[in-house]
Amino acid sequence: MRERPSVDRRTVLLGGGTAIAGLAGCISTSSTPPGSRGGTTTGSEASDDSSSEQLKAGGSSTVYPITSKAASVWNSNPPADDEEYWGPSNYGIDTDERLATYWAGLYDFEASGSTPPFKVNVGLSHSGTGLEKLKNGLVDLGNASASVDAELPDLSEEEREKYVNHVVGVDAQPIVLSKEVAEAGVEQLTAEQVRDIYTGEITNWSEIPSYEGEDKEIQAVGRAEGSGTDTAFRVNMLGGPDAEMGGVDVRKGQNQQVKTIVSRSNNAIAYMALAFVTDEVASIALEFDGTVYEPGKNLADEDYPLSRDLHCYTYDGTSQKEAAYLRMIISEFGQERFVEPSGYAMLTQERRENQIETLSDAK
Repeated sequence: MRERPSVDRRTVLLGGGTAIAGLAGCISTSSTPPGSRGGTTTGSEASDDSSSEQLKAGGSSTVYPITSKAASVWNSNPPADDEEYWGPSNYGIDTDERLATYWAGLYDFEASGSTPPFKVNVGLSHSGTGLEKLKNGLVDLGNASASVDAELPDLSEEEREKYVNHVVGVDAQPIVLSKEVAEAGVEQLTAEQVRDIYTGEITNWSEIPSYEGEDKEIQAVGRAEGSGTDTAFRVNMLGGPDAEMGGVDVRKGQNQQVKTIVSRSNNAIAYMALAFVTDEVASIALEFDGTVYEPGKNLADEDYPLSRDLHCYTYDGTSQKEAAYLRMIISEFGQERFVEPSGYAMLTQERRENQIETLSDAK
């Protein structure tokens, strides 16, 4: 394996904020198993370094904007002098190779011309589905916005150990409301109020002291059970992955579906990934243990209760193909080009280095 590129010493952490996550990239519905991964082969038993074989990722709609943006650029394989999409010299990387050619070349893959050594295809579902598909060999990378321990708590220790965790960014879930509710005075909620809404103790907006509108039933929107966003919310706000949520009125499988419901309603509350927050919904402050966390200011603080790591899992080891693509995303280049523009917090330098170190033993 080639020598690791030098990394700028900067440590960058996004201080929160909102961003529109474009769902660019390929949404795959194919269930054709990939070739080799993690030292094993499936399907046609194709060689792991076959240039015709795709790297397949799938799962969390929260992680999707990161891996989809990265896949789009990888597949286009821009030249080194393309400052908009590559520009390696800006990151202390000494190469004149095309983007995918360079990152795959660190693991001895070769490319010809503008064609990348292998293509990347990113599917969209949710965390639980992605992790199950990963286990069954239908994808190479399982995107998840909650850990395997939280998402699949019934797995044996032996089964859990086969999932290899790669953290690619940090999400700070905001609490969002229909704009009509925020305009009626609800610009901040306490953690206790949010818990009471989702457990069914509070059912009308008139029960919130800051609300100045007419009596209006609360429509509590939740993510689908099995999604990483739902699991993370239960763990961080309600105390555990199996916490009761008797106040939920409707559940949706993807962040963009949640945003649509909230934006089209006049009484809704929801929790969702930061990357999907737009001016169509009202992102509000949350008071937790005496600290007020505000969108655009401090949602990325480590003490914010709804902050959670974003994962790309591999299974039964990490192949060189998986490592090449992940290394690009985890690098300073990838964090600034794919994670931050998706509206998420970038990994600190120390976390980047630790994650890249785990990729050095890819096989």
